[in-house]
Amino acid sequence: MKDLSNSIKKVLVVYLVLILALITYIAYFQLFKASDIAARPENQRLWAKRNEVLRGTIYDRNKNPLTASSKKDLLTQNREYKGGAVYAQVLGYVNPKYRLSGLESKYDEQLTDYHSATLKAFLKSLNVIDAFKNRNNTEEKIGNSIVTTLDDKIQKAAFDALGDNKGAAVVLNPKTGEILAMVSKPSYDPNNLDEVMKQANSGSYGDSPLINRAVIGMYPPGSTFKIVTLASAIDNLPGVTNRTFNDTGKIIFNSKQSLSNLDGHVYGTLSLKQALAVSSNFVFGNLALELGNDKLKATAEKFGFNDTIPTDGIALEKSEFPTLKSYEKGSIAQSGIGQSSVLATPTQMALVASTIANGGIMMEPQLVSQVLNKDGELVSKTSPKVARNVISQNTANTIRDYMKYLVDDRVTRDWKNYFGGTNAAGKTGTADYQINGKDGVPHSWFIGFAPADNPQIAFAVIIEGGGAGGGKAAQAAGTITKAALNK
Repeated sequence: MKDLSNSIKKVLVVYLVLILALITYIAYFQLFKASDIAARPENQRLWAKRNEVLRGTIYDRNKNPLTASSKKDLLTQNREYKGGAVYAQVLGYVNPKYRLSGLESKYDEQLTDYHSATLKAFLKSLNVIDAFKNRNNTEEKIGNSIVTTLDDKIQKAAFDALGDNKGAAVVLNPKTGEILAMVSKPSYDPNNLDEVMKQANSGSYGDSPLINRAVIGMYPPGSTFKIVTLASAIDNLPGVTNRTFNDTGKIIFNSKQSLSNLDGHVYGTLSLKQALAVSSNFVFGNLALELGNDKLKATAEKFGFNDTIPTDGIALEKSEFPTLKSYEKGSIAQSGIGQSSVLATPTQMALVASTIANGGIMMEPQLVSQVLNKDGELVSKTSPKVARNVISQNTANTIRDYMKYLVDDRVTRDWKNYFGGTNAAGKTGTADYQINGKDGVPHSWFIGFAPADNPQIAFAVIIEGGGAGGGKAAQAAGTITKAALNK
């Protein structure tokens, strides 16, 4: 009998523990996870509630509508994307079947937020007679609208400049961080998502157009990274700007490993400014060795590598700079020219250019300037924010001068139709990479800003497989710059 009593007690204890565990589990989800679960895109109740409100409009910076919504039935509505493929990745889409992406996802709560109690409505309600007359009127529920920082003219110019190439272009206002244009190619028509998804799932798209290469595309930055190496050298190697370098065309590490200039060029005696202009791998590889991994990595991280850069309206992938051992000479030299395992997004490299243009201060990238209610009244406004102080103004001014010299030199020789009349500053890049162990056609990069003496735009352009020398990306960047500056 005693044994039976003990067994019952043990069973009751087990049940008590299980009940307590179940209560704790339910309480945890109610207190901490319920709101997250309710907000999941696949929650059908959320979609029904979302469609009670006509989705707000997304505008460019000049109040040109980029979207339009209309009720289809009680629980669904049509969302039209007026720019089609031009804005596809940056705006994203909203669709009950395919959920949400891009800005549509980031600002979903605001676009479906409805406030009828505006100041105007409140004042009108104070008039009892008018209120009585309109007592049977039902106000249409319309969500807040979003005014973006995008400039329709620059966005279209960037889209056209990339042509049929794969790649991305990002244009910023270096003084405010406003994103003036963000293009990724190949693109797609968000007005025809069923066909887009069908092709994507069938594998008929070589590289998915659904990917926003501007913010999540990870590429070797190639020689555009020499801007970071230059900043590190100026800050850590006293007198480096007054030195001359004897470029012999190749750094030899051992019998199997070396680093050569593009096409094996031997440049001879060079100043640091000239070394940037000709993009000497010999000089910048040696500067990386002289700096060492610790110092070069510290500078890269000041520019945002290996870190999360605060943004508004976009989700920016973290760019990468490696930690290397002192004996890894070849990799250290390669990292100084944006190779080795250095990886960057186009937006990251646009921020590098923007930081130089803005006197060493990186502004937080910003895609939304205002949220307005259905009556056009201001709900919220985004102000420019400093993301980080990266380098001194003196260092930034020196690099600006070097980048201006590079473009002036190339305009004189072979870029007359690229940047003529824009007073631009910039840096080319050739990004080498391998596919299945074989060398691929290099990516073409160009980063810069204009006008050099009072920058209004900063930009980065990458053309996948665009070839060595950066010329193809430079041509696209020139087209974008002229459109932005009305040249």
